[in-house]
Amino acid sequence: MASRFSSQFRLSITKALGDQLAEALSSLDRAPLTRQNLDLLEEQAESERLSSRSGVYQLYRGDGLVYVGKADKPLASRLGNHLRKISGRRNISIDQISFKCLYVAEDFSAVAPEKLLIKKYKADGGAPWNTNGFGNKDPGRNRDRTVLKANHFDMLFPVDLVRPVEGLKPGEHSLCDLLAVIKEGLPYNFRYQEKPRFEEVSVTVPLAEMSADEVFRLVSAHLPGAWQISALMGYVIMYDDKRVGYPSAWRYYRGGEIVDHEPTAKPADDEEPDEDA
Repeated sequence: MASRFSSQFRLSITKALGDQLAEALSSLDRAPLTRQNLDLLEEQAESERLSSRSGVYQLYRGDGLVYVGKADKPLASRLGNHLRKISGRRNISIDQISFKCLYVAEDFSAVAPEKLLIKKYKADGGAPWNTNGFGNKDPGRNRDRTVLKANHFDMLFPVDLVRPVEGLKPGEHSLCDLLAVIKEGLPYNFRYQEKPRFEEVSVTVPLAEMSADEVFRLVSAHLPGAWQISALMGYVIMYDDKRVGYPSAWRYYRGGEIVDHEPTAKPADDEEPDEDA
């Protein structure tokens, strides 16, 4: 229809929702991503007797918007997961991270409000962590040998092996029990293959304050010959894998020794979908 006095009008409900969500978030102040602020968030939900604790949120690094996400479970819980994850990474400090959030009614979640926000901010070059794997969970054994892109979150911010393992107690432990303590005491995933006889292997922990690096070296000294612990860029694994190499590994622990490795990366050209948002 080509005319100076008539045209077509197309109503975009999704665009209107995205704009309103963005406007509501822009009216809020950012808060540091701390346990104290997340506790306050939970107290607010309790005091206001919110029927839904789910919602959408934004993460900022400094002044830059880096991530938009949703929480089907309580917002405070989802943000707490991010706090823990970032606190266990190198090249970044949790002190740099702040957040904003909106509680969203349960019946509104069907329209995927976070996707409306992501589309809006990506158009302006924002929210880079939404396409670099930040929200991804443990990819599973089949993807341990994946070659990551150079701009993947795990390549930019690898796991921190200097960080102490929480909950360690000095003294004698079965290897089975010690592995469970390590898994619980680290802010990143430690996935391992269990062996029945690990209950019979005794390990002496000399100190309560030991780094992940020290503990993994200690554990590797008590493993059978073909076993190794592999520190990948985003998580750590332990398997009877004949000491194979992993493209994204940057350190191996073998027989009580440390073997450093230069990780392989693909060019940072293509974006990848986020599995969490």
